[in-house]
Amino acid sequence: MTELRALGSSSLRVSSFCLGGNVFGWTADEKQSAAVLDAYTGSGGNFVDTSDSYMNYFPEQGNQPGQSETIIGDWLARRDRDSVVVATKVGDHPDYLGLEPATIKAAADESLRRLRTDHIDLYYTHFDRDESIPVEDIITALDELVRSGKVRAIAASNISPERLSASLAFSDREGLARYVALQPQYNLVSRDTYEGPKRDIVQREGLACVPYFALASGFLTGKYRPGRTIENVRAIPGMAGGYADTERGVKVLQALENVATAHGVEMATVAMAWLARQPTVTSPIASARTVEQLPALFAMDEVQLSDAELAALTTASA
Repeated sequence: MTELRALGSSSLRVSSFCLGGNVFGWTADEKQSAAVLDAYTGSGGNFVDTSDSYMNYFPEQGNQPGQSETIIGDWLARRDRDSVVVATKVGDHPDYLGLEPATIKAAADESLRRLRTDHIDLYYTHFDRDESIPVEDIITALDELVRSGKVRAIAASNISPERLSASLAFSDREGLARYVALQPQYNLVSRDTYEGPKRDIVQREGLACVPYFALASGFLTGKYRPGRTIENVRAIPGMAGGYADTERGVKVLQALENVATAHGVEMATVAMAWLARQPTVTSPIASARTVEQLPALFAMDEVQLSDAELAALTTASA
């Protein structure tokens, strides 16, 4: 994977597949995580995504918020910093909840410390939960981070179409830093989370779409099936296992399996290839717990899906 593409209107150039860091420190320990990062970048990947709140989930397993950033930072300290585009997020860390300007700035400094770097390449607002905070305040705080050199480009993740449009309009009106990307939940079993008003804005405003849960928390790999018990934290309802008992989930798995068999590739490859072919999508995010899971993700660039295959997948996921 050597072809890099522009990330919206920014100067950043990124791989066609973004490596998600949400499993680092969770289902992948530090040694496994470093091995995955080495293999990913060794194969030409350069785009790594994390958050200051990863892994603040499943605390009974000893997870701590910022764990993923720390693991990436320790790995990054031994590498050429400029060879990797690092994206992280603000707004969901338990000590820095929300998007008040002071919170954004303090959280950015903590992320820089954990990542052991002097700049964040792409800084997302993770959740825009409190809409009483004016978008003008959020954008102004982010602009100050860009002007200080701590952040190269800004983006948004979970945000309403109305707030996204208002943010872009304010940036344009005041000549401040502007969102260059949107990171929505988007995959074959979750299309209405992006298609519609959000995608229209992204297309109209020239943003990049960097979808998370590209494999629906592993469901689109095919290992979660109706009636099959999987000993995995992702098999709980609401995550990967939650799709297995839905009519759409069953149809999508069948369509994926048909196309994957025809091409002699894994189902994950086909799921990523379908997503990469959707309008506005620049770089789908997928995580890998082991090095062995990476080849199927890299192969997305090699699979040429026919119009009929794309249509079959789209129909199954409707």
